[in-house]
Amino acid sequence: MIQLDKALADLADIRTRLAARTLFQGFGPAAVAATGLLAVAAAGAQTLWPDLLASSSEMFLDLWIAAGIAAAALIGIEMVARSRRRHGGLSTAMIVNALEQFLPAGFAGAAVAAVLLEFSPQESWMLPGLWQVFVALGLFAAARSLPRTVMLAAGWYFVAGTAALILAGEDKALSPWLMGLPFGAGQLLLAAILHFAEAEEACDAR
Repeated sequence: MIQLDKALADLADIRTRLAARTLFQGFGPAAVAATGLLAVAAAGAQTLWPDLLASSSEMFLDLWIAAGIAAAALIGIEMVARSRRRHGGLSTAMIVNALEQFLPAGFAGAAVAAVLLEFSPQESWMLPGLWQVFVALGLFAAARSLPRTVMLAAGWYFVAGTAALILAGEDKALSPWLMGLPFGAGQLLLAAILHFAEAEEACDAR
């Protein structure tokens, strides 16, 4: 029994090591692009109906938190389905490996938001820029399991987040388009990167 347990543990370790060295193909361009369009739609909605969707910092951020949850769910559902198709028996290990790389930045973004909203709501104008920087850090961390050109999207988010902090700092106000434009452009760029990486891989396989 001990030998069986050891063999199973060794097999799990091999799967984990193999997953860490394999290009993750779970992120689908269509779902990623859809989240970019969702960001633009959310910014447009807040611009058209500010009294309904952006009359306070809490209401403003609630919409973006809901949009973020919807985007994560959309990407997550497709990620599981694509991983099963493309990675087979390695799918679970591949998903865990990808999440281990990206989730620390995600948790950091959630923690900073919770602290600011609870203890310093007057400083919540910083959140759009900070969230973009955290996305950049997550992409940089996950780049070793994704196409190397993902670094372009990571760089975009870092520059956009820094610019958002500077621009918002002038009047310390929340702006829908300091969220919508960076996330919309960033997600569409990321979708394009994933699409061209898939096309290149298909050509190489022929």
